[in-house]
Amino acid sequence: MILFFAGIIAGLVVLVWSADRFVNGSVATARNLGMSPMLIGLTIVAFGTSAPEMIVSGTAALSDASNLAVGNAIGSNIANIALVLGITALVSPIPLKPLVLKREFPVLVTATLLVTLLFLDNHLGIWDGIIMIVILAISMYFLTRNNLDAPEILEEINEIPSTSTAKAILQLVISLGLLLASSKLLVWGASGVARELGVSELIIGLTIVAIGTSLPELAASVASALKGHHDIALGNIIGSNLFNLLAVLPIPALLNPVMLDSEVLLRDYSIMLALTLLLAAAAYIMQKKGRLGRSFGSGMLAIYVAYLILLYRSLGA
Repeated sequence: MILFFAGIIAGLVVLVWSADRFVNGSVATARNLGMSPMLIGLTIVAFGTSAPEMIVSGTAALSDASNLAVGNAIGSNIANIALVLGITALVSPIPLKPLVLKREFPVLVTATLLVTLLFLDNHLGIWDGIIMIVILAISMYFLTRNNLDAPEILEEINEIPSTSTAKAILQLVISLGLLLASSKLLVWGASGVARELGVSELIIGLTIVAIGTSLPELAASVASALKGHHDIALGNIIGSNLFNLLAVLPIPALLNPVMLDSEVLLRDYSIMLALTLLLAAAAYIMQKKGRLGRSFGSGMLAIYVAYLILLYRSLGA
């Protein structure tokens, strides 16, 4: 058991570190090859921040642990909204940008509702994965068609240091290798803990793995809030959740189709959907104030604690 937990911790530490280096290497390489900063921000950075979830899900699916992969994607979305935004709002109120209300929220809510239909038969198969990827492509079109009014993306890109092409490619290759190795170690440890404790891989994916792969978003959001530069925190979380939903969930569907327990839809996906709608409602209600305050943050954290308690009690069911 100790060895499995050590594998999880080591896997998460290397995963988070290598994901950051992967994004830096990818951005530097793309920048040196002449790609525009806006395109880099809307593609490489967006996918890169979801790299831990994507690689862990792919590794889990290929290791015949698709339920862990599904739990990772859904659990990460729940953690992003209730845990990451909750803590960030407690540190400092989260600004509400008109562009996020006008563009990002409608896309996320629509995509979440559409994917809900795919979960109604409690099965994730190849066609479900293809449909989610199509929805992702359509969502990206709507998000990028008016991308010139998003200067915050340029600011985020400019914070990534420049480097030579050779050094950037070397960093990219090494970090990708570490991402693959650490995800394999993490899945091995998580599956081992599930077997030793007699709990489902889904529960481990919803909790330990989901929280672990959400650490980059938590660290970035809190650090930005402490510096007073967290204008893009909400947009980043929305983007991360959209990719978890439409780029991470299709991976087990395509690589290793899986029959889901009814509790996935009735409990976990329903809570993720409810949190998404609650976040959108809170944002639109509070748009006149222009921010999500500490009362919102404390409420989100309370919901997350209640969700963890629900998962714990389900173990004895």
